[in-house]
Amino acid sequence: MSQPAERMSRVDTAWLRMDNDVNLMMIVGVWMLQPGITHAALCERIADKLLKYDRFRQRVVQDAVGASWVEDEHFDIERHVVREVLEPRPGQSMREALQERVGELATLPFDPRHPLWQYHLIEHYDGGSAMIARVHHCIGDGIALISVVMSITDGGSEPPQRREREKPDEAHEEDWLSEAVLKPLTDITIKAIGMYGSGVAKSMEMLSHPQQPLLGSLDVARVGYQVVNDVGALLLMPDDSPTALKGHPVGKKIVAWSEPMPLDRVKTIGKGLGCSINDVLLACVAGAIGSYLRETGEDPTGKEIRAMVPVNLRPLEEAWKLGNRFGLAPLVLPIGIDNPIERVYTVRRRMSELKGSYQPLLAFAVLAVAGLMIKPVQDALLGVFAKKSTAVMTNVPGPAKALQLCGSTIRQQMFWVPASGEIGVGVSILTYDGGVQFGLITDAQLCPQPQKIIDRFEPEFEKLLLLTLMLPWA
Repeated sequence: MSQPAERMSRVDTAWLRMDNDVNLMMIVGVWMLQPGITHAALCERIADKLLKYDRFRQRVVQDAVGASWVEDEHFDIERHVVREVLEPRPGQSMREALQERVGELATLPFDPRHPLWQYHLIEHYDGGSAMIARVHHCIGDGIALISVVMSITDGGSEPPQRREREKPDEAHEEDWLSEAVLKPLTDITIKAIGMYGSGVAKSMEMLSHPQQPLLGSLDVARVGYQVVNDVGALLLMPDDSPTALKGHPVGKKIVAWSEPMPLDRVKTIGKGLGCSINDVLLACVAGAIGSYLRETGEDPTGKEIRAMVPVNLRPLEEAWKLGNRFGLAPLVLPIGIDNPIERVYTVRRRMSELKGSYQPLLAFAVLAVAGLMIKPVQDALLGVFAKKSTAVMTNVPGPAKALQLCGSTIRQQMFWVPASGEIGVGVSILTYDGGVQFGLITDAQLCPQPQKIIDRFEPEFEKLLLLTLMLPWA
């Protein structure tokens, strides 16, 4: 017996309708396995684990006011778990062929008549197997999807038992929005924002639930001042520096990734400089991009680019519920600072400025309201993020120990989140099994050779390590 249709949340609807000609809202990941696994084994594992989550058996039906999740009565697992043969062109390595295939799949739309996900298994890759996963962002954000996709690994957890909801889905969503977005604020704060003529104030009011009491124990003046500043920062963000990485993409994607670097060495630098691991890694990203631009003949001195960084807004133990519950924080990367030590401290300062900011919450509110609008209005509303940024960036701590899938070891993995609007660069940092690696997905028009940026990460890191070790002697 088929299950009744379920309304899609406002935020998930916004992501569903954010697809455009140059950017599909698709999260793409790659796993390298040793030894290889078979298509039959992967199908069996996904049927046993992944399909216990309703979303992976449901298709999307859009209507005039939004969309619904509806069970696919013609579901066929072999439509979603596809066997592929990778044949490199003359002079092309297997890795280059795999990277090319990932780029092709990142631009291949899903069939809207069926659930919006696929696994592509390459059974003979580098003495093992490679697996490319594609999932539409409307199903869930990166944190949720990592949690759920990890369920297919050996010993992966089952989805927690769902309790019957006492309220309709939409009411449940509004309760969550009130809890996550409005309770950190006060009605006085919202009025204060309104005095500044902010469209976000109206967005917040649309999301508000008059019956829900707002916290009155917060320091109203402090919170109000902070929120007003953050709203102003969102609305009045200047354009970041013009570089070759910003412009009009053509929609052809190219991906690249690095080999893992030992995480312990990154921790050594962080400890020596009094910075976080994140500060060190982001400084290396900024340095690699600056170095790449110099080689292409562009002087990055004094330039900064902005990357929109997802910020999780859900308890991690609820990641299995899927959906999108994250905000966006605008992080400025100092690509024009050549001195690695100075660059790290600048990144640390920028990160400190974001702490305690309400910008991720406000960005979530904008995404939620965008899900209520017709697509042209939604595109205009979300354009404030895309036009002010050069890249999207994710930094995800993965498992500390190597995972197994169908008895094989996942020796390496990488994933990329989509970019919205006309953003043409996506940066991923992933820690896994004691290593850290970088990945890039770029538009061919804006960055035709992302491997040239990837190849600069390790030299930037080594330079920073050397200078850090020399500091006590300086």
